[in-house]
Amino acid sequence: MTAPTAPSATAPPAPAMHHTPQQRVVLCMKWGTKYGPEYINRLYAMVRRHLQGDFRFVCLTDNTDGLRAEVECFPIPPLALPAGIPERGWNKLTTFSTDLRDVYGLHGTALFLDVDVVITGPLDDFFTQPGEFLIIHDYKRPWRITGNSSVYRFEIGAHPDVLDYFRTHFAKIRTQFRNEQAYLSDFLHKQGKLAYWPTDWCPSFKYHCIPAWPTNYWKAPFVPPNARIVIFHGECNPPDALAGRRNRRFRFIRPTQWIADHWHE
Repeated sequence: MTAPTAPSATAPPAPAMHHTPQQRVVLCMKWGTKYGPEYINRLYAMVRRHLQGDFRFVCLTDNTDGLRAEVECFPIPPLALPAGIPERGWNKLTTFSTDLRDVYGLHGTALFLDVDVVITGPLDDFFTQPGEFLIIHDYKRPWRITGNSSVYRFEIGAHPDVLDYFRTHFAKIRTQFRNEQAYLSDFLHKQGKLAYWPTDWCPSFKYHCIPAWPTNYWKAPFVPPNARIVIFHGECNPPDALAGRRNRRFRFIRPTQWIADHWHE
């Protein structure tokens, strides 16, 4: 007689591992009346055209009127500045509030964009560029560590000490730093976390796009090679540049027609 065959001891299949992809969040802020909803709506549209795949577009704001449905809106976390203190952009520090993670349910990698930038090239690399915290290096004084906070990237909830220290040492910080980007750069540099975007990714409209005098009288501003996000700081915003307006004497510019090709919904 043949011995009965023992039942197979095949192990059950291992449970499937479900890997949650890192969430990408494009973050902006709007408060007060300087910028209308069209700035946010156009910023979203530019991001959608230049960023492949899924992302969340989040606006921290005090007024949601006129914003398109794709924009997720949340209140600006409290900054808790003493009354009468000039704002000077300090509100941006609330992007490091734990409220974004714990109250608003945001997580992953956040790319912060000023609402008045013009996107001219691909954005995917802004989420993969190595570095813990990335920011634009100062245009005018590149020997300083200070960054320009028109474009910066961080992990949501990773740097709560930036805001906590600011709230508890504001009187001291105000005497040392003129604005939020100077404080932010110094704080993260001391922790060894500060890094900069490649220099050609985020050119300044004022410094890099306007032809040198006197050719600015017959040559229009241009998009520098490899530019991805053009930064408007100082006296000229996208609608001014489009119309050929500057708010300073002896700084003539011709109408910048390429802005209309990018700065739209």
